[in-house]
Amino acid sequence: MQFDDFKLEKNGGLLPAIIQDARGGKVLMLGYMNREAFEKSCAEGLVTFWSRTRQCLWTKGETSGNYLHICNMYRDCDDDTLLVTAIPDGPVCHRGTRSCFDTPDAEGFLGELETIIRQRHRDLPEGSYTTKLFIKGVKAIAKKVGEEAAETVIEAVDGNRERFIYEMGDLFYHQLVLMEQMGVSLADIESELALRHR
Repeated sequence: MQFDDFKLEKNGGLLPAIIQDARGGKVLMLGYMNREAFEKSCAEGLVTFWSRTRQCLWTKGETSGNYLHICNMYRDCDDDTLLVTAIPDGPVCHRGTRSCFDTPDAEGFLGELETIIRQRHRDLPEGSYTTKLFIKGVKAIAKKVGEEAAETVIEAVDGNRERFIYEMGDLFYHQLVLMEQMGVSLADIESELALRHR
């Protein structure tokens, strides 16, 4: 695929590039490429855009470290838009979210729960179990993670699928609370796992 394969008259010579997560199909962001950005992306395997605001090239992640590693590139049926499937190193949006689009599944329920837990940590509303955990501190939260892990293991060994799901839910919740206490996000964990995979 070459830059000259695209019909770019209606976009002022720029190529709109839709970035999609190669692992799950989630649309992550939209950017624009000129010839130099396109060729750099192809040569280096990292998504590079042309910044219309700053009038310069920018490789996504050059500041944050959250690069977009290209898997494949596809032209649309009109030859005027590029679809890039990529594996992100972490959050794609400057807001710290996985996607720049606020679709209901942009973060999934675990992401939604992470946001709720973050708000509880910030606001410490009275009567909230999560607030009580944060007030008790990291040792108490870590102890709960250990207890829930043990209960999850017991149900797995016993072969009790329904109880296993229930206990795993408790374990995920308490892990998210501990992660928030430690200043670690789901995106941080995702980045670590993606790094190991590569």
